[in-house]
Amino acid sequence: MTSTTSHPPTEQASLESDQSLSADELLVGRHSDTTPQLSVVMPTLNEEAGIRTCIEWIKTAVEELQVPTEIIISDSSTDRTPEIAREMGAIVVEPDGKGYGYAYRYAFERTRGTYIAMGDADTTYDFKQIPRLLDHLEETGGDMVMGSRLDGEIEDGAMPSLHQYIGNPALTRFLNTFYRAGVSDAHSGFRIFTREAYETMDWETTGMEFASEMIMDAGSKDLEIVEVPIVYHEREGEETLDSFRDGWRHVRFMLVNAPGYLFSVPGLLLTLFGVAVMTISHTGVALGEITLGVNSMIAGSLAAIVGTQVGSLGVFATVASDPIQRPEDPITSGITRYATLERGATAGVLVFAAGGTYASWLIGDWILSGFGSVPFTSAALIAFTAVVVGIQLVFSSFFLSAVN
Repeated sequence: MTSTTSHPPTEQASLESDQSLSADELLVGRHSDTTPQLSVVMPTLNEEAGIRTCIEWIKTAVEELQVPTEIIISDSSTDRTPEIAREMGAIVVEPDGKGYGYAYRYAFERTRGTYIAMGDADTTYDFKQIPRLLDHLEETGGDMVMGSRLDGEIEDGAMPSLHQYIGNPALTRFLNTFYRAGVSDAHSGFRIFTREAYETMDWETTGMEFASEMIMDAGSKDLEIVEVPIVYHEREGEETLDSFRDGWRHVRFMLVNAPGYLFSVPGLLLTLFGVAVMTISHTGVALGEITLGVNSMIAGSLAAIVGTQVGSLGVFATVASDPIQRPEDPITSGITRYATLERGATAGVLVFAAGGTYASWLIGDWILSGFGSVPFTSAALIAFTAVVVGIQLVFSSFFLSAVN
């Protein structure tokens, strides 16, 4: 992936003063005329145990950077979290909707910084590392930098073994395969991205899958994501993550937004497999010492019919949902680009007519033979498979025209 943005340096020279300022002097309030260079966003849900430590860490980073900074807390708490945050100079906003992703999106819309940093308020991420991440972002010319827990260090008790060795690596591999993100820890919540990158991306989710959506969207738009190894600390406060429910939400979102992998590729493979099995069975070609018979013909017919239906779902999903990762296989791309109701229906009618004509001839021959045994079972399966596929193509063409 190639970078599409350039970044201003986070240097002390950006301040109109040669004297080092304290973190409190550098914090920018909501109504201040000073434009912050860095915005740090944290979503909070009853983070009373960790919010103070996180803000102190952010202040340490700000004092090192010497740049005007705003801290925005997107809060839905019922404890003292917002009061503590305000006392420490943070801006507290209250989202008008529910969800982890929505809390972030609501706060991002209210940021003003050239750079936007994000992380959880449970002390798992060391915000004192913000300067280190920013330096790497500027050195590489990237659009987003992520703190990699899996390439760094995970303290004892900070992450369940199921997440560390199975869940996070599997989801990361899944996301890299489908969306070419090229990251080692796709669900690390410690990230910094540029204002330009933020304005390029377009997010819709409201739940935990927001972490995946951000990387998926960045990857699909060729934004450059770089990483820095970090230490992942044990959390303060109560765990709110549901491993299986939230893990499934990530997987479901990745699949739904990659119809090429979910529908088109499996559909194409099933169809080719079915046609190949039917051809080998019908011609009687031996595979070593094995000769495929009628049962194989039936299996091949079913595979071809199901494959055609599954593949058509890939086309429907691409047209109707505008997925993040559009299918790139030539068949789906060609259909979505050039298919019309008339072309699809004509193709379906031709396939149906070919199968119907062959089936009619077989039925006529059967009648003339005095309704005896059917001599061409494999030929009948080919004919009726063509009839079913033709009907599918005709009605699929009308449905595609309706949703397009």
